[in-house]
Amino acid sequence: MKASYNRLTEARMRELQALMAHRNFTVDPERLNVYSHDEVSGEKYRFLPDIVLYPETTEQIAEIMKWASKNKIPVTPRGAGTGLSGGAVPVFSGIVLSLERMNRILEFDKETLTITVEPGVVTDEIQKAAKTAGLLYAGDPCSSDASFIGGNVAENAGGNKVIKYGATGRHVMGLEVVLPDGNIVQFGGKRVKDVTGYDFVNLMVGSEGTLGIITKIILRLVPLSKYLVDLLVPFKDVETAIAFVPKMITQAKLLPASIEFMDHASLTLTGRFLNSKLPYADAGAHLIIELEENDKEVLFDEYVRIGEMCLKNGALEVFVADNRNTREKIWKARKAIAEAVSSFYPEFCMEDIVVPINRIPQIMEKVGAISERYQLETINFGHAGDGNIHVTFLNDRYTPEQWEKTVEKALEDLYRETVLLGGTLSGEHGIGLKRKKYLSAVLSPAVLELTRRIKAAFDPTGILNPGKIAD
Repeated sequence: MKASYNRLTEARMRELQALMAHRNFTVDPERLNVYSHDEVSGEKYRFLPDIVLYPETTEQIAEIMKWASKNKIPVTPRGAGTGLSGGAVPVFSGIVLSLERMNRILEFDKETLTITVEPGVVTDEIQKAAKTAGLLYAGDPCSSDASFIGGNVAENAGGNKVIKYGATGRHVMGLEVVLPDGNIVQFGGKRVKDVTGYDFVNLMVGSEGTLGIITKIILRLVPLSKYLVDLLVPFKDVETAIAFVPKMITQAKLLPASIEFMDHASLTLTGRFLNSKLPYADAGAHLIIELEENDKEVLFDEYVRIGEMCLKNGALEVFVADNRNTREKIWKARKAIAEAVSSFYPEFCMEDIVVPINRIPQIMEKVGAISERYQLETINFGHAGDGNIHVTFLNDRYTPEQWEKTVEKALEDLYRETVLLGGTLSGEHGIGLKRKKYLSAVLSPAVLELTRRIKAAFDPTGILNPGKIAD
């Protein structure tokens, strides 16, 4: 959608500040800079807003959107800023609408196994609240200690337990949404089944803040398993580790809660960052396999069986973490990789490709060839159980100009090979600004046109999070 926007003149700025009762906003340059970017590296993904607003209620957001629609001012909704696609950067300046003050857990309903929250609640707080009641919120992105649930919903975040429980959208039952014209609508509810009309809940999930602003979320909870164990399994090389994943899923006759993958380079990097090492730190790759059951004996039988399969398929050893301290050490190494990358490399390109699980070995072979072709230092890690691999190119030799050209060619090759293997551009990080221009490599012209029509139906003036997906 091509649109033109008005500027926030001094007169309009005064109107907007009055609308916020002359509070809950900032125009301070240092604060504005904080909201000019997310976790994607590179100056081309930075855009300075004119003002940041901090609404505290749905009604405030509705008034802001009515005013913005009338004045044709672009509005970019934003959660915690932990995104990895440039999805919450204000491409056309204007207003950044920060949802950080809408951070309440509104209701915990044990009878319907639901929890209702505002979008600014940190995901980890929801998980903890559920756990205290013997329940589980199974959405578990690696950024759960920092990311907001609203951002998780907007991106349909995946995470560590997707193989068993599904991505964030699987757990969203209902939404309250402010539309770009300021209307407040309700989609879904606490009902387990609902085929009355179009499925607007699933349309909103993953729409990246381009169709409406989510202000309340009803999430599904499930019973919490009584016993949990993590297996840390080193392999001599990436090929052996990755080839084992589809075998395990199809032959084990059980579904792990998680199957995570870390190659040697990623594990070395996070070891430097954390100043600690996991066993067999010199191995070519590690898998983390998480199993959960309510019966301790059943769980024991399962991890013995999985461990024997690992050893028969090239594992160097199988380490069993059956207490909180050892499990936390393993997961800390896995979850710290993204932070380690940004700490050691000012310029990097973290990708989010996903392929059918039986194609993981082939795509990893292609990644190796691409890295060699363009002389790129590369680490690979991610959610091997669902085929979602975070191929990450690191700049250790190129000037900024050389890096830009080199990584552009590498991405074109990576996306082409991914699509040829039946894969797609993003499994959980989203399209945002970063991958928008590559959409035509995956979506047909007819689907792209439908995407633009949907955007126009919700947002005819194009003011909500412009510059993403449908533009």
